[in-house]
Amino acid sequence: MYRRGLGLGVVGSFEDHEGFDGVMLGVAGSGYHFEFTRHRTHPIAPAPTAEDLVVLYVPQEAEWRAACARMLAAGFTRVASFNPYWDARGCTYADADGYRVVLQRAEWSNVEKIEAATSSGSAPASARAS
Repeated sequence: MYRRGLGLGVVGSFEDHEGFDGVMLGVAGSGYHFEFTRHRTHPIAPAPTAEDLVVLYVPQEAEWRAACARMLAAGFTRVASFNPYWDARGCTYADADGYRVVLQRAEWSNVEKIEAATSSGSAPASARAS
């Protein structure tokens, strides 16, 4: 689903690593990946919330529209965002487990914004440096 919807490739996988199986999806050479894992003997039910989001910025309208079409073709469902901010310039999609991905039609750069948010305390506690 994520491979087709987001155009990601398999950049790694593993089987029975201390009871875990997993696959890593991403873009070769990038500094990130999505990792989907499961434990062979201890399954955990998905527990997404409307606030758990992966947000991807796609500034070019034609590219954004194509990405939105890929999400639907891959089996994601378009949903209204809990936070209306994301619906103003983007689309929110839910996967089969209810986890959400936002495709936002806008520019974004993390440079300096992360440090400012974490030092001011405006970022969630889980995002602040310890």
